[in-house]
Amino acid sequence: MLIKVSNNPIVNTSAKLVAVAIIMFAFVFVVMVPLYDVLCEALGINGKPSGQVYTAVQAKVDESRTVSMQFIATNNDGMPWEFAPTATIMKVHPGAVNGTVFFARNPMPDAMVAQAIPSVSPARAAQYLHKTECFCFNRQPLDGGMSAELPLQFIVDQDIPSDIGTITLSYTIFDVTDMAGSAAIAGR
Repeated sequence: MLIKVSNNPIVNTSAKLVAVAIIMFAFVFVVMVPLYDVLCEALGINGKPSGQVYTAVQAKVDESRTVSMQFIATNNDGMPWEFAPTATIMKVHPGAVNGTVFFARNPMPDAMVAQAIPSVSPARAAQYLHKTECFCFNRQPLDGGMSAELPLQFIVDQDIPSDIGTITLSYTIFDVTDMAGSAAIAGR
């Protein structure tokens, strides 16, 4: 494929570089993102909750089984908040409604907005973990020096395979203050 825009070699080289940059950009979003998702699913890493809608059914609690729920909180680079689960491990019965709380504190003098992104491990357990209330559903604004308890309610589906004895629910919290804008901070 020859790209010839003009007889000027500098313009011609620049056009080729722009074309290569566009092709590289398209390759990343068209090929690499779906490939990453397929590899994560195949290897069972970075479990993401499926986009399937959870249909409520009459739940029966399976008291003959317990599943260990592990909770992990991580701050993205540059996020100064204190962020941690109040309980790191819970034993739950499939089908039961469970609740816990995460703690967040903004040590900075200015208001900030955060967003928590969940990850479930093992990845195949994500389809059996149903969050009915989660701080990750919305951005979390906090004034400078303030703290908050962030609730989480969830159900582990009764149909979870018996070989899954532990589910790890990990949250990474990101600073989204710039994306939220000053109106979102002031208009809380």
